Amino acid sequence: MVKHLESKGIGLKSLQESIDTTSSSGMLIFHLFGALAEFERNLTRERTQAGLQAARARGRKGGRPKTLSKDKQALAVQLYNEKKHTVAQICVLMGISRPTLYKYIESARLFKK
Repeated sequence: MVKHLESKGIGLKSLQESIDTTSSSGMLIFHLFGALAEFERNLTRERTQAGLQAARARGRKGGRPKTLSKDKQALAVQLYNEKKHTVAQICVLMGISRPTLYKYIESARLFKK
């Protein structure tokens, strides 16, 4: 963005940080701050990736834990297929949301194929 403004002959003056890109020293400080911010982002990314790899090596995986066990998922699908209960009743009984129930039903259909 700064390069675009420079090409139009527009300078940046920050009143709070005392940065003035119309002068050489102001431009140097501005670029130093930009380089430090980029370095910080890269460092954070590297640390995050290292932490994720270490967790995977210990057998951990990310994401939210499953709401129901495989047995309870199968029971929810079975109740749905029996057509004796409404979707709302099954959701209340199992303690899950409607979309979660439909996700279990869809995965059961895909598993059968």
